[in-house]
Amino acid sequence: MTSLFYSNLSKDLSLILNNADDYNVIIEVGENENKKEFRAHSVILRARSPYFKGALSSCWITKKNDMIIFNKPNISPNIFKIILRYIYMGEIDLSEVSCKEILELLIASDELLIEELFNHVQDYITEQPTDWIQGSVPLAFRTAFKLTNCKKLQNYCIESICEDSYSFIVSNEFLSIDKEILYKLLERDDLQTNEIVAWDRLIEWGIEQTPGLEDENCDREKWSEEDFVALKETLNQFIPLIRFAEITPNEFHNKIRPYKEIIPKQIYEEIEDFYHKSILPKMTTLPPRIRKIDSKIIKPKLVRIIVNWINKEDLWATSHYKFNLIYRGSIDGISNETFKNKCKGQMKGLVLIKVKQSNKIFGGYSSIGFHSIGNNDTNYDLYSRYYYSSDNFIFSFENSEDTQNMKISQVINYDKAIYDYYGTGFDFGFNSLFMYKNQYLHVNNGDNNYENNLNTHEIYEIEEIETFVIH
Repeated sequence: MTSLFYSNLSKDLSLILNNADDYNVIIEVGENENKKEFRAHSVILRARSPYFKGALSSCWITKKNDMIIFNKPNISPNIFKIILRYIYMGEIDLSEVSCKEILELLIASDELLIEELFNHVQDYITEQPTDWIQGSVPLAFRTAFKLTNCKKLQNYCIESICEDSYSFIVSNEFLSIDKEILYKLLERDDLQTNEIVAWDRLIEWGIEQTPGLEDENCDREKWSEEDFVALKETLNQFIPLIRFAEITPNEFHNKIRPYKEIIPKQIYEEIEDFYHKSILPKMTTLPPRIRKIDSKIIKPKLVRIIVNWINKEDLWATSHYKFNLIYRGSIDGISNETFKNKCKGQMKGLVLIKVKQSNKIFGGYSSIGFHSIGNNDTNYDLYSRYYYSSDNFIFSFENSEDTQNMKISQVINYDKAIYDYYGTGFDFGFNSLFMYKNQYLHVNNGDNNYENNLNTHEIYEIEEIETFVIH
């Protein structure tokens, strides 16, 4: 049987790194005031790094008094200290290292061909919450797209920006990002930005990237036909990524129309048909961007499906819906009384329910609210009342990301769209979908006030419940 004693080996090698007098390499790292010398052993460096194996070969080295002198001005002393500790001891602690330095460590470990360290640092970065990198997004992007094998970081950076798109898009850093990064951002459905802001900044980025235009102070009156042609060439691949159907007619007239010359003719004609004739474009077929929702129950991709069910006539309203969380069972408590206290009054509301022992999700949309709505309908008695709505619906998803097996049941008896009853938290259509005895969800549609598409007569125990006011 083989016994392994890595702990003592690491300890002994640390003594070699910190106290040995038999070193044969002096490595100078950093520049100017931030410059430092490290002493090391060529045999260990060559064994642990393919880069040093080549760089310290006899044909590359510079010697002074039988000592190998090696310069790495592009790596800072702090970063190289971490790398040496890893090389000698196989240890690394990133808990007290700044985001900026971790990104520099990623670049350095890639340059020195230390694959294990590179993979560890990349995994560490992508395990952090998305706001961890916000202060260093530009550096992170430059790092991610400089390193072609750093796909995890590329995706992580894009996800981070999509969480807080506006602050990055309006920043100065946006105007200097690479076109590959810009393309990846604009094609994302979950980019959290107003589409006219994306258009404005795209134009500014294009002007910045087009030689000669930036010198005209963005004054279109001074542009020649050749200037428009040059800008068109710069932005040609990005124009189809703009969701023109999310831009209002007034914004189109003031901000899109002046740049007619840079938009492909067929796309521009389709945009005009959309605004003047309400004909949806065929060339620019990307769907509206998904708006962020503070939900622990569903993923953003399902929000678009729900919004499409809500939205019927306003073709460019999809992107303008906002979901404000007003009740979450895991925070406020799951009970009829709590639901009624948090979710009362006339409002456009969405309720989502995750049930126990299943991935299944149920929900309902009410254009009028859930209870204590008003006195606009028949008061049957002191404890119950029906309310009218022609827009309400209930639905189900198989899981938090399911886009294939969703089911929707529209209200068919408008006079009984919502049943306001003291014994329930909410009740769509008198027993179609209702919360009862504080923690149970009934889905049976016994009175057929909604379409019978959910096809269930089960009683579920509620694991999580959320309610949103929709603006």
